[in-house]
Amino acid sequence: MLAGSLGAAHAADLVISNWDGYMAKDIAETFKAATGLEIEVVNHATNEEIMGKLMASQGKGYDIVFVSSPFAEILNHQSLVEPLDKAAIPNLSNLYPEAASLAYDPGNAYSVPYTWGTTGLCYRSDLVKTVPDSWMNLLAPSDDIKGKTTMLATDRWLMAAGELAKGYSVNETDPAKIAEVKDLLIAAKKTLLAYDDTTFYSKLVSAEASLVHAWDGWCNYGITENKDIKFVVPKEGSDLWVDTIVVMKGSEKKDAAMKFINFILDPTNHAWAAQNILYKVPNKAAMESLDKALIEQYPNMGMTPAELTKYELLRDLGAAQKDYSRAVSEIKASN
Repeated sequence: MLAGSLGAAHAADLVISNWDGYMAKDIAETFKAATGLEIEVVNHATNEEIMGKLMASQGKGYDIVFVSSPFAEILNHQSLVEPLDKAAIPNLSNLYPEAASLAYDPGNAYSVPYTWGTTGLCYRSDLVKTVPDSWMNLLAPSDDIKGKTTMLATDRWLMAAGELAKGYSVNETDPAKIAEVKDLLIAAKKTLLAYDDTTFYSKLVSAEASLVHAWDGWCNYGITENKDIKFVVPKEGSDLWVDTIVVMKGSEKKDAAMKFINFILDPTNHAWAAQNILYKVPNKAAMESLDKALIEQYPNMGMTPAELTKYELLRDLGAAQKDYSRAVSEIKASN
């Protein structure tokens, strides 16, 4: 179904698009109990999938969308998102100060950060001879782990690994540097088991892989099943990723949308994400409510906002996005 026709087909007060499993399964019931409003949640698999629908429909068909921050920035540049009515969202005060001053949207004018974290190396400490501490451990692996490494497939994170290894910005737009990164990643491809955005932690658990490129929260899924799995941010640094909530300008239910955001930012509701999907949330009250045992089991959950925000945010690349897409296509097509 085209997104443009979606709105007329739904009787709910709000239509929300999010990644599968990224909110509590009973959120429709708890939100209705709290506000009397009904929501319908539809899922998207990737940022690119929902962005394609939003661009095709000029933002119509959805009231609220969860997307990563560079994509929220694009939606704002396209005038497709609604400025937040902060008077209707008093729970914005629960955000860490650092989460209210992120460079892509200082002051949370049009977006609210839902989760945030870093990207790094997730590995089996009992299967690697040397503890990894560099992106080059992934891109030029030692003989014992060749064929037992995976990289994220998504354009921005795949390119970021190469950019960080070379000391470049994760938002690099110089064509010559993009070409250098492409060549590095083509060479790395020869040593990979797979590009994998979804099951890399399972490959670690089964020992099919020894070292994988991972979002910190997804590494935690592996740690749940095997205590020998560890996460490390390489010495060259990482990116700061942020998944956000935006209200579509084409929504006819903006007041209800603001109530939903305020509901999510309630510490108990926002803590659900940290407790269940094992991602850090930028909500001070929610994080302080967590059981300390959670952070002992998953050390990357204990990263502070100051530690997170020292890394470079992924930003909207503008016209250079085409250069990234072309480079990634050539990398994946290479032999």
